[in-house]
Amino acid sequence: MPKQLALLLVRHQAAQAQERALAADLWEETGYVFTKPTGQPLVPNTDYHHWKELLRDAKVGERRLHDARHTAATVLLLLEVPERTVMSIMGWSSTAMAARYQHVTDRIRRGVAGRVDGLIWAAPDDVADDGEEAPEVA
Repeated sequence: MPKQLALLLVRHQAAQAQERALAADLWEETGYVFTKPTGQPLVPNTDYHHWKELLRDAKVGERRLHDARHTAATVLLLLEVPERTVMSIMGWSSTAMAARYQHVTDRIRRGVAGRVDGLIWAAPDDVADDGEEAPEVA
């Protein structure tokens, strides 16, 4: 689990302990991590409303909550996380799911092109690498 996520969960746990104390006898122990202020399970469309609020605050266009799975899978691809690990994190039993959810980005394509460039072609002795990207080819 990423450190920042663990820290957020610890903070959430502390806030929930305060809610539990405030709710007193009204608190229902359900075992859920995310609950209403009285411990009851969240209404299923609560995620939807929080998602829409998050998109609005981030000034991101309309997206489905399910699109976040595509983003998460693509981020794991960008990080070059091994396929078995991605499958475990995403809860997939088939590698076909990677083809559905992971999207090859321009950044990945440029990275591959750079690696092929370095592997196949050595820079001529009279050409210094100025660190700039290759020019666009039409």
